[in-house]
Amino acid sequence: MFGMGFMEILFIAVIAIIFLGPEKLPEAMVEIARFFRKIKGTIANTKEELEKELQLSELKAEMLSYKSQLDDMTREVKDITSGDIVKKELSDINKTIHDAATMPQTSTQPTPSEPKREVVTFEKKKTPIVKPQEPSAGEEN
Repeated sequence: MFGMGFMEILFIAVIAIIFLGPEKLPEAMVEIARFFRKIKGTIANTKEELEKELQLSELKAEMLSYKSQLDDMTREVKDITSGDIVKKELSDINKTIHDAATMPQTSTQPTPSEPKREVVTFEKKKTPIVKPQEPSAGEEN
C-alpha cells in the first residue's frame, strides 16, 4: 500500500500506539479507514467524470467531422444550384452539337443495303384418286 513494506507499516503502528495510546488507537484507525475510503471514492468519481469527459470530447470531435461533411455537401449543392456548373455543361453540350453539325458527313462505314428476298411458292401436286372397284355379282373372293 503506497509503496510501503511490512516493516514501515509496523514502525508507523508502534509510533501510533506510543503517541495515541491504547484507548484512542482503535478510534484513530477507524477514522483513518474512513479517510482512505473517502479518498478512494473521490478518486473513483473523478475517474468516472474524466471518462465521461473523454467520451464527450470524442463525440464532439465526431459531430464536428459530420458538420464539416455537411458543410462541404451544402457548398456543392449551392454550386450546382447556382447554375455555374449547369451553364458550363450546357455550353459544352451545345459546342459538341455545333461541331457535329458543321462536320462533313463522311462516314467510313458502308450503308447497309436491303437484303435480297427470295419468293418461295409451293405447288400442289395433283394425284389421281383411285377408287376401289366393287366386286361384281359374278366374282367371288
